[in-house]
Amino acid sequence: MLQLAQTCERIAATAKKLEKIAMVADYLRSRTAPEAAVSAVFLSGRPFPVWEETTLHVGGALLWRVLGDLSGKPEHELSQAYRRHGDLGAVAAQILPSMAGRDLSVSEIQGTFRRIAAARGPAAKSALARALLSQVAPLEAKYILKIMTGDLRIGLKESLVEEAITKAYGASLAQVQRANMLLGDIGQTLELAAAAKLDQAKVRMFHPLGFMLASSVESAEEGLSYFKNAFVEDKYDGIRAQAHCAGGEVKLFSRTRDDITESFPELADVLAGIPRDVILDGEIVAWSYLVGEPNELGCALPFSALQQRLGRKKVSDELMRRVPVAYLVFDVLYTGDELRLEESLGERGKVLDELLAAARSPVAPRGCVQGKLTFQHDEQVHNTRVLRAPVFQVSSPQDLEKLFEAAQARGNEGLMIKDPESPYTPGRRGKSWLKLKRELATLDVVVTAVEYGHGKRIGVLSDYTFAVRDGERLVNIGKAYSGLTDAEIAEMTQWFLEHTIEDQGMRRMVEPEIVLEVAFNNIMKSDRHNSGFALRFPRIVRLRRDKLPEEADGIERVKEIYLQQSRTAATQIRR
Repeated sequence: MLQLAQTCERIAATAKKLEKIAMVADYLRSRTAPEAAVSAVFLSGRPFPVWEETTLHVGGALLWRVLGDLSGKPEHELSQAYRRHGDLGAVAAQILPSMAGRDLSVSEIQGTFRRIAAARGPAAKSALARALLSQVAPLEAKYILKIMTGDLRIGLKESLVEEAITKAYGASLAQVQRANMLLGDIGQTLELAAAAKLDQAKVRMFHPLGFMLASSVESAEEGLSYFKNAFVEDKYDGIRAQAHCAGGEVKLFSRTRDDITESFPELADVLAGIPRDVILDGEIVAWSYLVGEPNELGCALPFSALQQRLGRKKVSDELMRRVPVAYLVFDVLYTGDELRLEESLGERGKVLDELLAAARSPVAPRGCVQGKLTFQHDEQVHNTRVLRAPVFQVSSPQDLEKLFEAAQARGNEGLMIKDPESPYTPGRRGKSWLKLKRELATLDVVVTAVEYGHGKRIGVLSDYTFAVRDGERLVNIGKAYSGLTDAEIAEMTQWFLEHTIEDQGMRRMVEPEIVLEVAFNNIMKSDRHNSGFALRFPRIVRLRRDKLPEEADGIERVKEIYLQQSRTAATQIRR
């Protein structure tokens, strides 16, 4: 572990990408393949491979207490160190007593991580973390804590680790990227590369692949400027979900790759009827079924209705009746033993149509229709359905504008505009998929600090300071206290209390994990926040449980909106 920590220090000391890659490659070559495999996982900023979905369930507050115990330092010295570094690992390197340590291997470290993950209760987890950190030198403790918190902060991403594997073992980058995507395990990918067996990587069912992402456009004209004869679908106000179906087993995964199957058991029951092993991409929405008309498919409901179903471990029959859902499928990534990612969207669409037609008979749509195919289900939950999202083809801005108006009339957010020739590119945001929405400007932001409220909100943490991304760091841009329900505020209060980094009395610095969507009137330049900008009249639109902090908007998006509003204002003045 000491060699890995020393390598991380050297990586952090350079801003040059090629130097970082060379350092990682040299380190990996110096280790046995099993040790290098574990190291690759650690260098990707996580304790375990992605596919395992194993978590430590160790918060910053617990690690803060462990550091206090091991260092013997008073609270104010720890707080000063944290304010100086803004990172628990760096605090550990500064305050822990100097010692040689045992130089535990990375495999031994990961073994302890597994015991911490399996331990029940904070006392047991704390004891294991304390025992681990007491055996190592401060520099090793620094990077052990960084791995535990999932934030290396050395300018190294998993994509650079993939490039280092390519450099270390002579494989092509495309082979490494493909194997890692299919396996969800950068360590196993390394072992295949070391053995020159990357071509043996196969899809790991029930490990979510990355989702293809869309870029925003501002007008119908822009939406058709990147490709011709676009495929167009409604943009639904739900949550993106990837469905894995194999051998009668079904799992649903959110965009954050969390298993959300338990929240939608009726969908899993329906999808189990698909006769082949498949991976589907689509949107889960709250759905209004028109009772008494079995052939009428109904309409999507606003996201606020779906919120009642999110995050639940158990869903009652009564809740399924009260908030029915549908799964609108718009893509297929895998069927049988064939990976479909490199096929065009048009080809994948034909496969999807045939697949759903084979699963159940189609139901003729009419009226307020938002799907073409339906799987019938239990009458108790009003025929829960898996629907084929309807696809239109347009070639003129006028036709696209009409479709946009129709989508909004159905209560949907807008349109998705897709290139018929586009392959499916997991985790990438390009110009092959576009989204057209018209609404108040919003940003996805990360909560960095919280404060106790006033009046009826005394005793709950309801005032949130939030930030956007600026490279590797987060920069604050605003503060909001309205938009969430009392139940959501109570839930978030408990979370923030358990994930406090620094208690400042009425204010708490918290782990930057919670993503919010915030709306605002405009953006102003301001020296009040370290971003250099401030949002005017910000309000919380919703919790974004489906997004990771890394997916929050960046300072570039803030600057883009600021310049756009400046241009608009100038145009209005001239008029």
